[in-house]
Amino acid sequence: MREARAYGTFGQHPEDRADFERALRLALDHDDIRPALRRDRTGRTATRLEVHARSAAEEIAAAADDEYRAYLAAREAAGDPGARSPGGARGAGSATADGTVRAAVAVLAPLVSAAAAAVLLLIGYGLRLAAPDVDPGASVATAGWTLAVLAVLTGGFSLWALASSALRRTSRANRAERARERWRHALLERGVLPYLRNRLLESEGRGALSRAAAGDGGEGELAGQFRELPNSRR
Repeated sequence: MREARAYGTFGQHPEDRADFERALRLALDHDDIRPALRRDRTGRTATRLEVHARSAAEEIAAAADDEYRAYLAAREAAGDPGARSPGGARGAGSATADGTVRAAVAVLAPLVSAAAAAVLLLIGYGLRLAAPDVDPGASVATAGWTLAVLAVLTGGFSLWALASSALRRTSRANRAERARERWRHALLERGVLPYLRNRLLESEGRGALSRAAAGDGGEGELAGQFRELPNSRR
């Protein structure tokens, strides 16, 4: 069940394969694996292990499926579009568009207010200079100062909102990176290393049987036991 569930997710992103290759290299250089590989001076054992491991990458990755899904969730929370599934692309795109609109409003609101304040102040004080006794000049200048105060307030709020958003993105990116490291560790310890150990044990077991059969001319005790197995089942 875990294998089938992981097949639908692992390997959809280029960095998944890169992380798998990293785990495979670390496993091949592990203390449990390296001595066995060095005994084969031809290097064919290492090559066979790499080929078999790559062909079984999805099966191996299934051992770390929970960590992988947590990693994808952390990437999506950090705003990484590559972590989103096709089914959730529309909703994720809508959320991204909403965030873009809010950021644009936060930036433009103080700019528009400041520009309007500058225009009204110029008009107001221009009218007061041209006709000091005319009331509209003072009213326009007052409106300009009101907009100037509004521009300062909205500018301060926008700076706070942008700084808070940047801090949240940084925190989410850090969580995604930690989730990636946990997945890498689980992939190595619970996926790649056990797979390579089993393959080496199977290979050494077949080699021992072959050597025993060849040493006894096909009539050794071990070979005789394997030959007698079908008769004992009858």
